[in-house]
Amino acid sequence: MNYRHEFHAGNFADVFKHILLCRALLHLCAKPTPFRFIDTHAGSGMYDLLSGEAVKTAEWRGGIGKLLAAESAPEVRPLIEPYLQIMRPLTGEAPPRYGGSPWIAKALLRRQDRMLLCELHPQAFAALRANFAPDARVKIFQMDGYAGLKAFLPPVERRGLVLIDPPFEAVDEFKTAAAAIKKAWRRWATGIYFFWYPVKDAGAVASFAEDLLAGGMKRVLRLEFQTDAPAPGGRLARCGLIIINPPFRLSEEAEILLPWLTGVLGEGAPGFLVEWLRGE
Repeated sequence: MNYRHEFHAGNFADVFKHILLCRALLHLCAKPTPFRFIDTHAGSGMYDLLSGEAVKTAEWRGGIGKLLAAESAPEVRPLIEPYLQIMRPLTGEAPPRYGGSPWIAKALLRRQDRMLLCELHPQAFAALRANFAPDARVKIFQMDGYAGLKAFLPPVERRGLVLIDPPFEAVDEFKTAAAAIKKAWRRWATGIYFFWYPVKDAGAVASFAEDLLAGGMKRVLRLEFQTDAPAPGGRLARCGLIIINPPFRLSEEAEILLPWLTGVLGEGAPGFLVEWLRGE
């Protein structure tokens, strides 16, 4: 599949991914020492929800659109409110916009923290640079994100999070990602790694997880979320995050968040998974 951000910004997969990303970054912010956020496939960082690409799919209406209209449960509200505080001003603009992972990270980073963004696509890179410059905390590179993992790890801060969110344009994306993540982990074993993936082929996901575990990672959490039962050749209905070295309590927060999200965003046969592949 081709998961270009412009077509899918603000959909159920973004809501799932970005709420969990917010939680992890806030856990990093709980300590005063600086950290670094690295986004290997940053996109443009900001998306017009009335652009031709977004209108073509209108997927945001079933994602952030539904979430903003939902009444949150008391135990859920403090877990999603930081994310909503970032999104409400953007979606309320004319035209409405959605902030991608770089925008979310920028909103949460403190003065002492740093952000490094990689984007290879020329048009997306130009938009990314326009959206995030100038900011002394941010460095932007037009390069392959997997090469960025090799070039920029370990960070000088020794604390941080790497988000790997590829568009899955290549048929061997899982194989390429597994090799890159294993090499990155050997260079920086204490870092937090978020890898987002679509679930189109459960066997491919299982093989990817086995490949990663063969690299020796100690703490690996898998989260998956679906709005409906996946159908061969149909639209995306299930996606996941594999998280290496998740912050303390993130799995517990996912156990609260994901059942509630299935009720808000679910359509036909919603579901979720919280599973430790190794550790904890």
